[in-house]
Amino acid sequence: MTFHASRFAAVQTAPFQQHPAYGATLTHLGRPPLRIFLGPSGGEVQVLRRRFGPFAKVALVSRADVSRSDLRRLRAACDCRLFLINAETPGTAPGLRLRTAAHVAELSLDGTAADLRARMAQKWRNRLNRASDAGLRVASVGLPADPGHWLLRVDQAQQVVKRYRGYPPLFTAAFAAANRGQARIFEARHQGAPVAALLFLCHGAVATYHIGWSGPEGRARAAHHLLLWRAMIDLAARGITRLDLGMVDTVTAPGLARFKLGSGARCRALGGTWLARA
Repeated sequence: MTFHASRFAAVQTAPFQQHPAYGATLTHLGRPPLRIFLGPSGGEVQVLRRRFGPFAKVALVSRADVSRSDLRRLRAACDCRLFLINAETPGTAPGLRLRTAAHVAELSLDGTAADLRARMAQKWRNRLNRASDAGLRVASVGLPADPGHWLLRVDQAQQVVKRYRGYPPLFTAAFAAANRGQARIFEARHQGAPVAALLFLCHGAVATYHIGWSGPEGRARAAHHLLLWRAMIDLAARGITRLDLGMVDTVTAPGLARFKLGSGARCRALGGTWLARA
C-alpha cells in the first residue's frame, strides 16, 4: 500500500516531461514515449527515442535522474545505447557532461491567499495592487484543441520577433485534446480587447507555465502580475500545489527572472545535460 501511494505521489508532483499527461500528448500526436519502471528506488522514467542519421538511435530522458546502474535497464527497454539526459537534480553523473545546470523557478501554492501575498517581493506586490486598480477584466478559460487559437498564433509571431523556440501550436492543441480541461488560459481584457494572457498546463498537482503574451496596454497596466495572481488562486482551488514557472536566466532575460522570483517563487538548480553510453 505504501509503495503504491509513494508512486502515485511521485507521479502527481512529477515535472511536465515526466508526467503521463506529457506522454498522452505525444501519443495523441502519434509519437508515444516509453514509460520504463526502474525499480522501487528508481521509480519510472518517460523516454523518447530519436534517430540521428541512418544508424544512431538516441534515447532522450528529460527532467529525470538516471544513475549508471539504471542505464542497463533502459538499454534493454529502449533498444538504445546512447542516452541524452537532462537531469532533474544536481549530483547526477551518468556520463559526459554537455551543459551545466539550468535553474527553474518553482512557486509553492501552499497556505492562504495572505500567505501567498506575504511571500511576494514588495515591488511585485505594489505592481499587483496597481494592476488590480487598472480597469482590467480577468477570465480563466480552458484552451480548446485548436492550433489556430489566437494565443497560439500570437505566440508563434513573438517567437520569431524575440528569437526563441517554444512548443509548436500542434503540441499545445494536442495537450488540450488529450488532457481535457487541463490547459488553462488566464486572459486580461481592457475595454473588451485582450491585452495579456498566460497559459498553464496542469499535470497532477503541478501546473507548468507554457505561454505568456502581453501587448503595450497589458505591459502599461502590469497585467501579468494580476494574471499570475489570479492563476495562483484559481489553480490552488483546483488542487494544484506548485507552479513551475520555467527557466530562470538572469543574464539574457533579467526582467523575466525578476518577475518570476518576485512572485515568491524559489530558484532551484537542475542537474545539467549529460551524454551517456550503456
